Amino acid sequence: MVYTPRSARHGALLVGTVAVLGLLTACGNGNDVHSSPPVTASGTAAPATDATKTPASPTSAGTSAAPSGAASSRPATRKATPSSGGGSATTPAASSRCHTSELRAAVGRNDPGAGQENFPVVLTNGSARTCTLHGFPGAAFVNASGTQLGPDPKREPGSPATITLKPGQSAWAGLTFSNPGVSGAGTATPAALLVTPPDERDHLKVTWTGGAVPVSGNSSSVFLSAFSPGTGP
Repeated sequence: MVYTPRSARHGALLVGTVAVLGLLTACGNGNDVHSSPPVTASGTAAPATDATKTPASPTSAGTSAAPSGAASSRPATRKATPSSGGGSATTPAASSRCHTSELRAAVGRNDPGAGQENFPVVLTNGSARTCTLHGFPGAAFVNASGTQLGPDPKREPGSPATITLKPGQSAWAGLTFSNPGVSGAGTATPAALLVTPPDERDHLKVTWTGGAVPVSGNSSSVFLSAFSPGTGP
């Protein structure tokens, strides 16, 4: 038997005691760490879910399953219905055309400008039905004997529109020519202007009060525009 001094045995006992206390302390700190709640940043984490639960199916989450034979998920196409206030863009039937016997003709006031003379030729629906005008009027200046003065007017470029005239409504076409005093054209003073509605053969006679018009020579051409709604620009 080896004799160990008392002081050595006492030192070994102290070392063992310290080791046991350190081990207990470490275990206590570990328990404290695991028992503390995790720290999360406010407003950034998604709601917690229970991983032990089976995820709900779409039908169990408040969304009903589509019944058997239900329509496709593609949206249905609804048929368009015409607006009650809109007009038709279709070409009117020939029977709706305004006839010469249903119209009254007039020549409006001259609106001169830049050496040009500009007169509105107005047709008014004098009948009891609604009718249409489409295109250009025919026109000719005549003297008191009915003889035509100068060539037929030319048509201005443009695409005519169909004008619908209810009873009492009017449409106008522009009659334009260069001022003879500026152009130097030969002139004559007509007694009347004969106006023929589009697609008609009979004409309407309007007394001419616009003075001299070009009938020959340079810049003697007279131009007509297509009809527009109203009585003038």
